[in-house]
This record gives sequence, C-alpha cells and structure tokens, in this order.
Amino acid sequence: MGPLTSYHRVAETNLRIVFPKASELEIKRLLGEQWEEVGRSLAEFQILDRIVAEPERVEIEGIERLIALRDGHPAVLISGHFSNFEIMALAIMRAGVECQVTYRATNNPYINERIVAGRRAYGVKLFAPKGAQGTRGLFRTLARGECISIMIDQKFNTGVAAPFFGVMAHTAPGASTFALKFGIPMVPMSVQRTHKVRFKVIVHEPIRLADTGDREADIVTAVHRINAFMEERVLARPSEWFWVHKRWPNEIYKHAA
Repeated sequence: MGPLTSYHRVAETNLRIVFPKASELEIKRLLGEQWEEVGRSLAEFQILDRIVAEPERVEIEGIERLIALRDGHPAVLISGHFSNFEIMALAIMRAGVECQVTYRATNNPYINERIVAGRRAYGVKLFAPKGAQGTRGLFRTLARGECISIMIDQKFNTGVAAPFFGVMAHTAPGASTFALKFGIPMVPMSVQRTHKVRFKVIVHEPIRLADTGDREADIVTAVHRINAFMEERVLARPSEWFWVHKRWPNEIYKHAA
C-alpha cells in the first residue's frame, strides 16, 4: 500500500536529494526496496518478542563497546532508523547496559499504548518520552552513571542547521548537549538485515567531543560529525533507511508535490 500514499512522494524526493545522478530505473528500484524494508519491519514489530527469543537471529558486532559502559560508565548511544531499528534496543539489553530509551509518543494514545507494550514485551523497560519532562529524566539518568539512547536522523525544526547530503537540515542538538555536559562519548549504533528475519547490530567506534569552552560552536561541530556518520550508513545500505520521513525543510517537499 505504501506506493499509493503521499509518503511515496516524500521517499522519492529524499532519494533524489541523496542520489542526484541516479537514473529513473535506480530510483524506482530503491523505492521498491525501501518499501519492502518498511513492510517487513512493521510486520516484525508484532512478534519481536518471539524474534529476540532466538539469539541466533541477532548478531552483535562490537558488543564489547557496550559492555564497557556498564557499572557507572555513562554514554549517549545514538543511531538512526535503519532496517528494523527496534533490534538495536535488544543489543543494549543483551549487553546488560542500564539505558533510558527515548521515544516520541504517537498522537493516537491507543496506538502509543500498543507500541510501548510491544517494546516492553521484548525487553525494553526504561523509557524517556521526548519533551521537558523526559529531558530532566535523561539528565538524572546520566548523573547516576547510566546510559541514554537517542535517534538522531529526523528533522528537529528548532535544531542546528547543518548540511546533510549537501542540503541544509535541522538536527536535534540533544545528544551533543548531553555528551558535552557530562564529558562522555557518543556511541553510534546501526542495524543491518542480513537475511530475512536475521540481523546484525553494529556498535561503532565512540565519538569523543572536544570541549573548547564555546558550547554553541562545540554543538555545531558535533552535529556535523553526527550527520557525517548518518551519511556513511545511508550510502552503505540505502534500501534500509527510513526514507518516508521529511528530513529536510518543508519547502523542498512542497516544490516536489
């Protein structure tokens, strides 16, 4: 059903931004592949507790980097919407890391309740809703020596304007702000679908930020590094990114409509 919705045009616009030299055939292929990935992930969410109950379905590369965060070694875990991104929370839980997982509640309270219940079913127990209350909770979490996880690949209208695939995009500064405030690393993560309902979660090399005393400039520098990480991951496996989100300014999508 995806290609029949307005999200199809959003995904196509995004693909043309990232791959300006791609042929019509290549864009069509990527559109089909990303819809297949979205459909698989939506279907899998209903049975994630059964999927994660079979350890051989999820390989974790770099799990030692997560294990190093236990016992009072806080970090900001960052990632984007790659493949079935819910699988990354499993890796965090499997490594024994105490972590608050941020999330944005859906507008429909019944759907939101189902999403939260689904996540609890496969092991996520600590949630931090986005907003002022959630932010205070994240500060307390880091102060206790625990970790937080934040998705950093979606548009944040009041965020830092920085190039993303050569086009200015607004990125939430939260992850960078937390890391600089506590002097802790950001640890990037990603997930890949290896075959059908089998995945690889990758815990990448930590990003350590320099504190120059100019907090605003340091946050801008951090956002550039975050965007660079995201660009690398998107280009490596383009069919597995969540293309249906309006990542760039709304004007771009109005012109494409």
